[in-house]
Amino acid sequence: MGELMVIRHGQTEWSVSGRHAGRTDVPLTDAGEAMARALAPRLARHDLVAVFSSPLNRALRTAELAGLTGVRPDQDLTEWDYGGYEGLTAAQIRESRPDWDLWRDGVVPGDAEHPGEQLRQVSARVDAVLDRIRPLLDDGDVAVVAHGHLARLLTVRRLGLDASAGRLLGHPHPGTLAFLATEDAQPVLAAWNMP
Repeated sequence: MGELMVIRHGQTEWSVSGRHAGRTDVPLTDAGEAMARALAPRLARHDLVAVFSSPLNRALRTAELAGLTGVRPDQDLTEWDYGGYEGLTAAQIRESRPDWDLWRDGVVPGDAEHPGEQLRQVSARVDAVLDRIRPLLDDGDVAVVAHGHLARLLTVRRLGLDASAGRLLGHPHPGTLAFLATEDAQPVLAAWNMP
């Protein structure tokens, strides 16, 4: 059974400032591009049978710079649509909602480009991705290049946990890896937030 490697895209200006970047296609910074290149030696050690990526440029560019080939863009790997919270930091959101928690409270609707998604909707997208990936793991390792909150959801859903358990994982740093392996026929988290 292969490993599922979950890669968070490299740094962007919004990840530096803590702004919620869901559907906004924020480019990698120079440091973000360097982070992506730094992943290449580690990823080259794996014989990947498939590579999937969010269709947003920050993820696709990370995959390219990390030396991944045959990348399949997958709309279901797009980051959580933060709706009216797009572009805001958690501190800014808490100015009007002091006890706000994304995992519990979700988002408010935004404009036509950012209508917003609730946790169950993002979880359904992640489950669809995992349904496509599971059979491929019989043949070897699979890599996914995605975003912070989506990576947390993908991880907990692969482990068979409720989507709200994503709050229990620390937010992955830009340009880091997670490894989901199998022990005794059960998915396990083998590594998280590795540079």
